[in-house]
Order: sequence, then structure tokens, then C-alpha cells
Amino acid sequence: MTTQSPDTYNRSAVSHDDAALTQAIRRQEERLARDPGSLAFAQLADLYRKVGRTREAAALCRDGLARYPHYTTARLILAKALVADGDLDGALAELTAILQLSPKDVQSHRLAAEIHRRHGRIDEAVAHLETAVRLDAGDRESRALLGLLRAATPSPGEAGGLARVLGDDTFATVAFGTLCREQACLEEAAQTFTTILRRDPGNRDARDGLEQTLRARQRRKG
Repeated sequence: MTTQSPDTYNRSAVSHDDAALTQAIRRQEERLARDPGSLAFAQLADLYRKVGRTREAAALCRDGLARYPHYTTARLILAKALVADGDLDGALAELTAILQLSPKDVQSHRLAAEIHRRHGRIDEAVAHLETAVRLDAGDRESRALLGLLRAATPSPGEAGGLARVLGDDTFATVAFGTLCREQACLEEAAQTFTTILRRDPGNRDARDGLEQTLRARQRRKG
């Protein structure tokens, strides 16, 4: 009996997923062609986004939103497509419009938190994460991320070892944060980078360091 290697199995799964997406796109395109005024544009745009056709997704959403300006699902898909295309400010504008209409939209708060974080605006990111957690108590990922971004420094009497070092802003440098990350001290690295960013949100090295730390944390979680 011949067994597939894990790599072969993974490639087969990916190929199957790609084929399923291609079929789904074809069905939605046909549906929209039959009824150009339907809400199917949002589903098609999301499928385009998932296969990397982000500009087509954005264009389709904008065209549909011209007819249905209060369709927040389509606006969220547009925001996600803009994030994937690197237009963070454009995405944030769409999220702001959503939250004006639907202030309890959890997905929009999560994505807004990501955008503010990537811009180095830690306090704004924390505010959106706090709202997301309040609205969805089961959102463990947002809760964990919130813990990293708003971690309080222990008082001198309680701190020990590395925690005491982190309490001294002298050590809040990109080099020290990078060292923490390289030593797999990810919480300490995140605390260092967020301390820098609260002082200087425009510090590109600190922003990059924080994003690399969060990706390393995600890989560690598996």
C-alpha cells in the first residue's frame, strides 16, 4: 500500500481548495451576470480577495456600494482588500464608516486595531481590542493580543530579573527588543516595542519589530 507524504497531502489539499475557489468564483460571476443589481457582488468580491485579486475585489465593492452604501458586509470586504493591497489608510476610512453605522461590529474593531497597531498607534489599537473583547467575551486571540499591547510594567518592589530591566526606559530600544525576540522572550519583546511606539509611533524599526514579534508568537502557537 502506497502512502502519501505530508508534503504531497498538503499540496493535494491546496489544489483541492484552489479548485473549489475557482468553481465558486465562476458560480458567483454567472449569478451576478444574470442579475447585475443583486447583492452577490459582495460574495464575489470576497472570493476575489481570497485568491489575491484584491484590486478587482475593491473595484467590485466600490461599484456595489455606490448602489448599496449601507451594506456594511461589502464595506468590510473592501477594507480587507485594501489592507491586503497595502492601503491601510483607505481601509481605516472604510472601517470608520462601518463603525459609525454599526458600532458593535466586532470584525471591524479587530481590523481597525490591526491597522492602528501597524501604524504604531498602540493606544488606539488597545481601545479597539478592548471593545472587541467586551462585545465578544470568547475572542481569546484579541484578549491575548490586548494583554501584550497594554502590559503594565511591575512596580520595582515586585519586579525581578528581566521584568526589572523592562521597567527602566533606558532599555526600551529597538536593539533590546530585537534581542528579546531572538531569545524567544516574546512578551518582553512586545513590551519593549510598544513602549517605544507610545513615545514615537512613527518609529518604523519598532513597528517592524513588533509585527515580527507577533508573527513569531503566532508560529510558536502553531
